[in-house]
Formats: sequence, structure tokens, C-alpha cells
Amino acid sequence: MVRKLIAGNWKMNGSVSFASELVGGLLTRIEQEDVSADFVVCPPAALLGSVLALTKNTKLSVGGQDCHENVSGAHTGDTSAELLKNVGCQYVLTGHSERRTDHGESNADVRAKSKAALNAGLVPIICIGETESERVSGNTLKVIEEQVVQSLPDEADPNQIVLAYEPVWAIGTGKTATPDDVAEVHNFIRGLLVSRFGDEPAQKINILYGGSVKPSNAAELLAVSNVDGALVGGASLKVEDFWAIGVR
Repeated sequence: MVRKLIAGNWKMNGSVSFASELVGGLLTRIEQEDVSADFVVCPPAALLGSVLALTKNTKLSVGGQDCHENVSGAHTGDTSAELLKNVGCQYVLTGHSERRTDHGESNADVRAKSKAALNAGLVPIICIGETESERVSGNTLKVIEEQVVQSLPDEADPNQIVLAYEPVWAIGTGKTATPDDVAEVHNFIRGLLVSRFGDEPAQKINILYGGSVKPSNAAELLAVSNVDGALVGGASLKVEDFWAIGVR
């Protein structure tokens, strides 16, 4: 039984004043309450400095939203995993559906970025999930298997990776997979990890659920078999909502 992980993806939202208010609110609650989950926030790159300054020597972790597969070089606008680690990040998202869709990232790209994260000492939160057309056509598990197998680097350490299942059709749409839908996919993912790493190591890997997670449905979703936390989008932008999701 792994400790729950609640990760907030701010996407391209926020400001310096917003970050100060939200992080301050979270830290107040973390310091005052004995919680059974770990929290991480993933702000836009431009806000990482502000957020990291606020969270230094606290129990609130910080992650980047993406990283480049190379350590350095002529890659204007990109950020290396080494740089994220150097400034104080502990996590980085890789393979989010918005990166796969908006930037054409393939499973091979996600694999390379996840490898770079591991090499830098970051924990990659490797995102996977099917589109609505793939689900309707009955290919959900086929797509998930391809993404898991092809996105995990050979060097993957069960103690240093996190997976996040986010059905693309449920991200920012208000739609949420049913508990049965989530259980089917999460149990399937766990089985793939057991095949890859063995039973005991595979049980140490957090498998997060994401896709319109909010306080009103979080308890039900987090109670599902093999759901070890949540990757939260819109609800992570409000202190009370984000906190309510993790404190169960």
C-alpha cells in the first residue's frame, strides 16, 4: 500500500501573486494537519522560481510540466531535466495528452524524456490515456498497453517512477470515467507493471487517476482498486478544492 500522491498541474495558468497565495494556503494546511497523502504542484516554467522559493524546506514538492530529452544544447524555449533538478524540482510530467496532441509527442519521445528525468534524479510522472474515439472503438486497453510498454524507459526504477492514467476525453471536459472504468484500466496497468518489474516492486509504483477530478468525486475515485492518487487540473488552482481532494 503506497502513500497517496496528489499532483496539481497548473498548465498555463497563474501569476506570481497567484502562486504566492495558493502555495501559502497549501503550506498552512500541510503544517497544521497530519495528512496521509503527499502533495506536489507543477506550475508553468516561468513560475518555478517563485514556487520553489516558497516551498524550500517544506513538505510541498514541486515538479516541472515537461522536460527536454537532452541535457543541454540549441533548444530555444525548452528546459532540461538537469536544470529542473538543479533549481530544486523533484518531479516532472512527461507525456501529458496536451503535449502528445499539441506538440505531436510520440511514445518514443515520452520514453526519452522520462529517461532524461531519471538520469537527472527526477521522478517522472508518465501520463497515458486513450481518446474518446479509441474508447468507443473498444481499443482502450490496447492503447494503454502500447503507451505503458513504449513510454517506460529500460532504466525505469519502480521506486522512482509514477504513472498517471488520464482518459483524454475526461480532461477539462467535466466528464469523468466511472469507478468501474477506472478500476478496469488501473488494474490492467498494475498487471503490466507486475509483468515488467515483478509483484512486490510493481506495488510500490503510484498509479494516479486524472480527468476532471474534484472534491465531489475524489473520495469515490481514490477508493478504487489500484488508484494511488490523483493528477488534478482545474481543481488544483483553488486551495480548498485541491486540499479537499487529498485529505480523505
